[in-house]
Amino acid sequence: MTSLMPSTLDTTRAFVEPALRAAVGRLDPWSYRVTAYHLGWCDEDGQPTVGSGGKAIRPAMALLAAQAVGGLAGSAVPGAVAVELVHNFSLLHDDLLDRDTQRRHRRTVWAVWGEATAILTGDALLALAHEILLESPNPAAGRAAWLLASATRELTRGQTADLAFETRGDVALEECLDMAAAKTGSLLATSAGIGAVLGGGSDSTVDAMLRFGREFGLAFQLVDDVLGVWGDPAVTGKPVHSDLRARKKSLPVTYAAGQPDCAPELTAWLAGTGEPDPEGLPAIAALLEEAGARAWALAEAERRMGLAEQALLEVELEPHARAELLALARYVVERDR
Repeated sequence: MTSLMPSTLDTTRAFVEPALRAAVGRLDPWSYRVTAYHLGWCDEDGQPTVGSGGKAIRPAMALLAAQAVGGLAGSAVPGAVAVELVHNFSLLHDDLLDRDTQRRHRRTVWAVWGEATAILTGDALLALAHEILLESPNPAAGRAAWLLASATRELTRGQTADLAFETRGDVALEECLDMAAAKTGSLLATSAGIGAVLGGGSDSTVDAMLRFGREFGLAFQLVDDVLGVWGDPAVTGKPVHSDLRARKKSLPVTYAAGQPDCAPELTAWLAGTGEPDPEGLPAIAALLEEAGARAWALAEAERRMGLAEQALLEVELEPHARAELLALARYVVERDR
């Protein structure tokens, strides 16, 4: 893990945040306040805070991709703002759908102000993202907006599949990988693709960025799923065994369930209904580990990262920006696991 990456992300936030704040400032006063809380700009009472609204991975990818294809980072700022808005639209809705009451060590929007507020604020952010892109004077703005719309549709398809899995006992690993590629990989791919498009990249470099983002997105989700079972709440900002509490058919769980010698206790837990007994969750986590789920997920994340790196090595890119993109991906995938 490179020690330079946190400062790179801090630089991205400092570069993009003024434009992001200006965009959010267009919202009506109530939606603005809710969004500002969600992004860590204020507390529940609207008082300013110093908190962070996330790592800014997607904006960083957009800026670095623009530089990698020979453009200026500034050319990709509308794209960076747009992908961050869509990302947060998805988080607002996901927290509600998953009934998560904590994110980034604070109560989620729906837990504070109710379901309707989370839905409507998310909708406003999605519309705002396209508004920001389409009013950009960049001649590639239309293509960038198309990429974002396509990614949002894929993201929604992934979320729909994820919800459908909750009532099914026969989810195959390939189905789960396809869901993750849509739900997580689509927006990460588009973050890199939008940067390349706005930076004036060729079709081949844009395609390479999209492939890089998709494979990185799967690696990202695999590691995120590992953290959802075995992660430290002090790091993840969510309760211990958060995915197990929801009986979530995440990638490690689906892998273990598909093994010929899957433990009967694990099968029974997956077939159960309602919230499981919290005291039994450590035993379920141990069964998953014994089935090789954690080792498989981390190995598959590494394999996907190899494919992501290969995508960027197959085209001509500005060397420093390419190295930064790869370092960013590595930093995220190797985090706290």
